[in-house]
Amino acid sequence: MSAAPRPLIGWPLLPLPDAHGALAWPDLATSVRDGIRAILSTRPGEQLMRPEFGGGLDRLLHAPNTIATRREMRDLVQDALGRWESRILLDGVEVWEVAGAPSQVRVEIAYRLARSGQAAALNVTVDLEG
Repeated sequence: MSAAPRPLIGWPLLPLPDAHGALAWPDLATSVRDGIRAILSTRPGEQLMRPEFGGGLDRLLHAPNTIATRREMRDLVQDALGRWESRILLDGVEVWEVAGAPSQVRVEIAYRLARSGQAAALNVTVDLEG
């Protein structure tokens, strides 16, 4: 009985080439989208070497779903993206109620890639009840 081959892991953790020898790096649009999601889902203080990094949305967990809360969330998202994602030009952030789900809000982010001017958008649903 032979054991399954173990994946090659080393340091630093780099991607392995595919069958044609190419590395599967994400394109700019995908990388930016992933970066925005990382910023919004990270609590300030969570990263050891960058304690200020993150969106700070955790401060609004258990906050009531009011206009004031949604406005504060909009401001937090705008500030965090302006500070941590230099690859975008932020066109707007809107935070809306989710119909039929009083504990959730929808964050709509409109931006352009700074390098190409390509327009993009990202929608994220945030649960205020954590």
